[in-house]
Amino acid sequence: MHTAGLVDLQVNGFAGIDFNSGAVTPAEIDHALEAMLATGVTLCLPTIITAHPDELDQRFRALDAAISTSRLGPLMCPGYHLEGPFLNPSPGYAGCHPPQAMTKADPTLVDRLESRLARPILMVTLAPEIAGAQALVAALTAAGRIVAIGHSAADFDQVSMAADAGATLSTHLGNGMPQQLHKLVNPIFAQLAEDRLWASFIADGIHLHPRALRSLLRVKGFDRSILVTDAVSAAASKPGGYPFAGMEVELRADGSVRQPGASNLAGSALCLDQAVRNLVAWGLASPRDAVAMACDNPLAALLPALSARGITVDRGEIDWSHELVVTDVRLDTIARRFGASARLDDLMTTNA
Repeated sequence: MHTAGLVDLQVNGFAGIDFNSGAVTPAEIDHALEAMLATGVTLCLPTIITAHPDELDQRFRALDAAISTSRLGPLMCPGYHLEGPFLNPSPGYAGCHPPQAMTKADPTLVDRLESRLARPILMVTLAPEIAGAQALVAALTAAGRIVAIGHSAADFDQVSMAADAGATLSTHLGNGMPQQLHKLVNPIFAQLAEDRLWASFIADGIHLHPRALRSLLRVKGFDRSILVTDAVSAAASKPGGYPFAGMEVELRADGSVRQPGASNLAGSALCLDQAVRNLVAWGLASPRDAVAMACDNPLAALLPALSARGITVDRGEIDWSHELVVTDVRLDTIARRFGASARLDDLMTTNA
């Protein structure tokens, strides 16, 4: 099978490299992006999570400088995803994001952060129930950014109002939620009921049970569903400890990523090509539909922000084996051919 390259809208790090470190280097960026190429990803939004404003500034500036002077960054990273700090700090909703760094809506913060960057912040995930959120959604949309709902307790009316103001996406729907919710009146159903929202899903079998994902996909539909990884530095790596945004996280033998001693998930170790294979193996989608959710759909959701900024991208192209293993990747002048047996061993690394 021959398709365009995959697009990951939410990746916090990869192959031992933490994009949130505040000190990432060009060589580390190339190491991470080279490993992502081996999974079929040709475009991605490096993602910075909740932190205090000065920390966000430092982390974005370091990431932007490294990407700008790296070999692969200018080709693969058209901009960034800011997940927070306008999220719900309540237990369960906050996830691994630091609640003490979450803040009320501030329409100027994203502009201030972006003003010192060579690349734009193209996407912002927020909770529409926080004070001032509707005005923030409208301001971000007017500035040509994609607004997504995540780590949120928003009810049906608040979700609808966010969509009215310009929100178009649900970030990792079904996650960033407390374990105990009302059985039907809850943020998951509120977002599923809003037809104007795309929905992104982490299809690793850990964040969402495969049969629960089947139900979510049936409601949202293949044409409005997106696969993301929410990968951290533990992705494409061996079990052990890894850095993530000032925290230590642990990749466990079962494939989950958690803070040591904690039960909550802290990002994932998922690779996007594996998410495609999972959907097919679980009987949830055909190969073509599964690839579209990791390729055409995320790019379509991002397109309004790219168009608003006058950004054009090279999607590249990839070849898949019958087993849905990426065998060839071409992007601009870059061409990579992977041996299916050696490729995964090459990706497995504990450090750069």
